[in-house]
Amino acid sequence: MTALDWIGLLALGFAGGMTGGLLGVGGAILFVPALVVFADESQLGAEASSLLAIVLVSVVGTWRQRVYGNVRLGDGLVIGLLSPLGVLAGVALANAVSERALELSFAAVQLYFAGQLARKVVFRRNARSASFQRSGDPPNPDRGP
Repeated sequence: MTALDWIGLLALGFAGGMTGGLLGVGGAILFVPALVVFADESQLGAEASSLLAIVLVSVVGTWRQRVYGNVRLGDGLVIGLLSPLGVLAGVALANAVSERALELSFAAVQLYFAGQLARKVVFRRNARSASFQRSGDPPNPDRGP
C-alpha cells in the first residue's frame, strides 16, 4: 500500500467513526468501500474486516450516547441478542456467493436505503408545506408534519 492509500484509510476511518457518532452508521457505509478502494481488499475481505471496526465504533458511540441519555437499552439488547444468528447466516451466505453478487448486493442495499431516506425527507417537506398553506403559520421543524 502506498502512503496515499494509508492516508485514505485513516481519513475514512475517522470519517466512519464521526458518521457513526453523528448518524448511528458508518461501518459498512464507509469502511467497506474504503477497504476495497484503498486497501485493495476483496468485497468479502472488506466486509469481514469492517465487522471488527464496527465493534470498536459501537462501543465508543454507545458509551458517549449513554452519557447523553440517548441509549434505549432494551431495544439495543433485543437487536443485539438476535443479530448474531443473522451474522452466522450472512457469513455463510457471503462465503457461498460470488464476489460480484456481494458487490451488487451491497450497492443495492445502499441505494435502497438512500432512496427511502430521500423519500422520507421529501414527504416531510411536502407535508410541512401543505400544513403551512392551510394554517398560515410557518412550519416548525421541531414539531413534525
